[in-house]
Amino acid sequence: MGKLTLYGIDGSPPVRSVLLTLNALGLPFEYKVINLFGGEHLKPEFLKMNPLHTVPTLDDDGFYLYDSHAINAYLVAKYGKEDSLYPKDLQQRAIVDQRLHYDSSVIGSTARAITFPLIRENQTEIPQAKIDALAGVYETLNLFLKSSDYLAGNSLTIADFSVIAILSGSQIFLEVDARKFPNLAGWLQRIKKLPYYEEANGSKVSQFIEFIKSKNFTIV
Repeated sequence: MGKLTLYGIDGSPPVRSVLLTLNALGLPFEYKVINLFGGEHLKPEFLKMNPLHTVPTLDDDGFYLYDSHAINAYLVAKYGKEDSLYPKDLQQRAIVDQRLHYDSSVIGSTARAITFPLIRENQTEIPQAKIDALAGVYETLNLFLKSSDYLAGNSLTIADFSVIAILSGSQIFLEVDARKFPNLAGWLQRIKKLPYYEEANGSKVSQFIEFIKSKNFTIV
């Protein structure tokens, strides 16, 4: 196999979802942290790889790919010893894709609506409506998990990696109440028991949480 290099930052949920996938597949890779505040992602050498100058960006021996969902699907398709993380069966894959699209369109935008003003605009007040929207996400995920152990069925998939990367940080704003969302709470515990979870996500999301705490936000 070629040399795999992942460019990213620890605070990014999409980056951490790729770290989870790489670790789940047992792939050797180099992780290069990009200084976004220093404009490292705007340098010509980075723009050559990714003209959208976003993270994560994957370099697979000169093949460049960005968007975490695309990266994760590619990694499993190319390097997976079997296909359980992103099944070849069209109906099983369609369920995984549906969950990934929900992550892109709803979960990601709901989380960004909360975090972007805190991080980029130095606002410290979060409207209650944004927290209510996050509770709506929890409700939907709890429904997805009504009859299965994982988000897209009874096997772990890249959909679980994308969602846990966001939810592990979002709980600083709204805890997953096991009484309201028992299926989701159980899923969180299952994912956290993965042998590579702490290295790929747990230790890195804790840095994000401490940064958010330093903003001293209030919900209004």
